[in-house]
Amino acid sequence: MRDPDALIARAGVRGDPERDQHFLVDDRVLDRLPGYLPDDADTSHVLEIGGGTGGLTDRLLSAADRVTVVERDPTLAAFLREEFTEEIEADRLSVIEGDALEIELPSFTASVSNLPYGVSSEIAFRLLPAGRPLVLMFQLEFAERMAAAPGTDEYGRLSVTAGHYADIEIVEPIPKAAFAPPPAVESAVVRAVPRTPDYEVPDDERFMALVRAAFTQRRKTMRNAIRNTTHISGIEDPEALIEAAGEELMRKRAGNVPPSEFARLSRLAARSDS
Repeated sequence: MRDPDALIARAGVRGDPERDQHFLVDDRVLDRLPGYLPDDADTSHVLEIGGGTGGLTDRLLSAADRVTVVERDPTLAAFLREEFTEEIEADRLSVIEGDALEIELPSFTASVSNLPYGVSSEIAFRLLPAGRPLVLMFQLEFAERMAAAPGTDEYGRLSVTAGHYADIEIVEPIPKAAFAPPPAVESAVVRAVPRTPDYEVPDDERFMALVRAAFTQRRKTMRNAIRNTTHISGIEDPEALIEAAGEELMRKRAGNVPPSEFARLSRLAARSDS
């Protein structure tokens, strides 16, 4: 395996916190990351967002048939093409220079990525709807909110929306010292295993809008949150929805409402607005 510090030296670069660049340099963590994919994961085409200097890319090439790396920094993209010339010529690696939030992502069977933290949420929600297993590095606080259960302090819009697409699990906390330069926050590896929800929604967009609206007023009861956020939820007749949903649910606050109940609300809203 390529040494991550040697890769940085050959690239002639330094991580830049101002540009959200923190290179993962702990060999042991890099070696473990591909193994966090589910045992039955299809690794015929693994996508990596934010290849950096290629420490993780190198490990993924040992675990996958083919790898595509998306790297927005032109200098790093050029380095990856030079460092991994043989793998590119063997059609085992593709390097795409571009912003993962703007380009059309290729189809992939799994993704393992050390995401740029400043845009990790937006990238995660580009990947989750694809219904593929993911192993992603996040800020610890973000990861905890992503994996949180109803009734906990961390539970919120992120928990509901991420859990709509996958079973979310924190598989390893990562210390600051694993990166160069060390970030200001602790990190964590999250595994997302795609799942079909055990509830039905009229459509994802309506469901997500209702969840977003409710959590903008998480300190209020669901009754008041529904009344106050029709400009976000798009609910046309909030009083009809409140009556149909029932007193028990309307007394709760969003932080104690499980995803299945948000789904029921979105179905009731679709009926009351039709």
